[in-house]
Amino acid sequence: VSQSRYVGLTVSSTGVASADHRGGKERISSLLSGLVSNGTITQSQADAITKAAENAAAAAKTIMKEKHAAFDAVITSTLGISLDTLTTRLKAGESLATIAGDKKDALIAALSAEVNKQIDAAVAAGKVTAVQAATQKAKTTERVTKMVNNIKYKGYKAFKGGYRG
Repeated sequence: VSQSRYVGLTVSSTGVASADHRGGKERISSLLSGLVSNGTITQSQADAITKAAENAAAAAKTIMKEKHAAFDAVITSTLGISLDTLTTRLKAGESLATIAGDKKDALIAALSAEVNKQIDAAVAAGKVTAVQAATQKAKTTERVTKMVNNIKYKGYKAFKGGYRG
């Protein structure tokens, strides 16, 4: 998988909020500064909170890269094409359905299995309940089918139709 331009799906990720997402780093810094100023927390505690948020964001990014790589592997192995070919065709405006051709149903089944595997991992990690997982799994094939039929390059990278856990 090319590190600089993987194409992966974002099908799972809830738990960790990025400390620098949408100006959040500045807001957190301002909030912590105020708490330090009024004596609610110490500067050492504020620094520890900031570091924890940075570590959580880095961990979330690593997890997302791993999940993207898993989807890339499922797609390329199911379709028998390289990641470079997949990326090029998506960037050219083709949907996953077009790229898959007569392997579309196999791709949907393989991607659905990967989503469900990630849901099971979220249950095993205690991130979601079995009931929440069952609700998400009931929607997996429908969501993956829509994604395969509709997604092109930009949408493919930003796909959020599966479980986030």
